[in-house]
Amino acid sequence: MKDSDIRRYARLMRELGLTGLEIDETKGTLRLECAQIAPPPAAPALASAPVTPALEAAPAGALTVTSPIVGVFYAAPMENAEPYVKIGDRVKKGDVLCIVEAMKLMNEIVAEADGVITDICVQDGQLVDYGCVLFRMEAQA
Repeated sequence: MKDSDIRRYARLMRELGLTGLEIDETKGTLRLECAQIAPPPAAPALASAPVTPALEAAPAGALTVTSPIVGVFYAAPMENAEPYVKIGDRVKKGDVLCIVEAMKLMNEIVAEADGVITDICVQDGQLVDYGCVLFRMEAQA
């Protein structure tokens, strides 16, 4: 059997998603097997549609933190870790509030002013759009 024939059969297996092939061209015998690679883990159910920006007016003295990019919102630095912030937490300018993952890059979203977190507008693992309101804060002097 020629090398080109073997490569052709291997391509055919990939195209058709086959996990085994056996050919016996009069005892020339060829048997190709391929281990089934597990599919990538499914995205969280909440990540099916991006959240669009909220257009409601914020009360006086309220600040909003919006997503600067499209990506997946993570409230904590890793799975099963404490979230960066909770409702009622005081934050200072520059404190990390969350992570938005875009194209496998983890982008820290930081507070742009001192304040108290009054609302977390999205859920962990949720897909967010550019300009989507992530947090509402009450400004502190």
